[in-house]
Amino acid sequence: MERVALYNLGCKVNAYELDVMKKMLENRGYEIVPFDGIADIYIVNTCTVTNMADRKSRQMLHRARKRNPQAVVVAVGCYVQAGDESRLEECIDLAIGNNKKRELIPILETFLRKRKEGGADQTLGHTTIPDLRRPVAYEEMTAEGTAGHTRAFLKIQDGCDQFCSYCVIPFARGRVRSRDPQNVCKEARALAQAGYQEIVLTGIHLSSYGMDLVREAGPTGKSREEIRRETYEQAYLLRLIRNLHEIPGLKRIRLGSLEPRIISESFVRGLRELPKVCPHFHLSLQSGCDTTLKRMNRHYLAGEYYEKVSLLREVYEDPAITTDVIVGFPGETEEEFARTLAFLEKVGFYEMHVFPYSIRQGTAAACMPDQVPGRIKEERSSILLKLAKEQSRCYRERLIGRDKEILFEESVIIEGKTYMTGHTREYVRTAFFTGENLSNRLVQGKITGFLQENMVLMQ
Repeated sequence: MERVALYNLGCKVNAYELDVMKKMLENRGYEIVPFDGIADIYIVNTCTVTNMADRKSRQMLHRARKRNPQAVVVAVGCYVQAGDESRLEECIDLAIGNNKKRELIPILETFLRKRKEGGADQTLGHTTIPDLRRPVAYEEMTAEGTAGHTRAFLKIQDGCDQFCSYCVIPFARGRVRSRDPQNVCKEARALAQAGYQEIVLTGIHLSSYGMDLVREAGPTGKSREEIRRETYEQAYLLRLIRNLHEIPGLKRIRLGSLEPRIISESFVRGLRELPKVCPHFHLSLQSGCDTTLKRMNRHYLAGEYYEKVSLLREVYEDPAITTDVIVGFPGETEEEFARTLAFLEKVGFYEMHVFPYSIRQGTAAACMPDQVPGRIKEERSSILLKLAKEQSRCYRERLIGRDKEILFEESVIIEGKTYMTGHTREYVRTAFFTGENLSNRLVQGKITGFLQENMVLMQ
């Protein structure tokens, strides 16, 4: 059977889906080999969220072709889904879009057969890249965890209906579709039985879990905002988390990125009643300036965002709040950037992911006037990255002297000494000096200081 090499780019959803595809290939009898070696088939699970992601996707596809010119090079996912077929690289033999990954084996084997017959093209007659502009069903895929890890990602949702003016993901992933809660719980039970103590709920727009259920059940003519509000009011996501909380063996439930508007009194207090839910909340911000947020089509203002953070801090004791920020969005003036900087200083995050704005063709922002020069974006990014580093250290310093629960993951050697490392419930990386293998064990201990810049020490 052929040797297959796989490579993943992009988000946790992509990583989850690649794990599923890898398992399907193994079950079919394919031999999985390292990507930097010689393979008969190379599969790159691509990303298109930024220009850099596009560039990396192209680089990995060309690298595969260079390693073995006779191999079959397969591009899967967002890069080939987001544009028309003129975007396909010459080095690609086969392109498979989103919502077709479960069909990898029959698509691949049909291509191999047709190629032997002399009649295979990159999309098998326009059948391997679906039209995601129309509603489609959730593509049921089940992972079995990741070898050597103590936490597992669990995909519960796909697609996005938000249409932020800078984002191509709704075009690459399609509309919101939710996974059947019974299938979610079935996979979570299997992960717990396999020894995973922590699951991370992930999706393209996690807070929209259940939105398609409201859309199907309710009368026609509702606006997207009305459907969103009903989704949050009926607490589809919270109900699912409650069901997962009852699964024996699971000790932690961590949430992926959340829409700030889902943070309500009932939602947060509902989570607080579930001790397995980790006090780690990623609320995507993108800008702290109201005029910029409006151009981004973000549907909330900075003041509303601050209220959500304040509510989390009222209900939880010093939760870890993380976020994303885009700098240099079209039209962002020095004054607007200054407002964002002041807002970030006011909120105080555990971690910030800072991204220079990247033009995505086909989005509203790509046609906006006053595009910010790259030099200015770099300068503003540097300022925010410095602030992010300061705030992250400040949050870690507040943990010193506190007792925290660590889920240990791996042994590392630092300056000649052996430490077990893992993460607190707030997702702060922590080290413990020991020769004992504590992998996948939950241990309570006191944080005593820093071992490295981004790692605290426990005793």
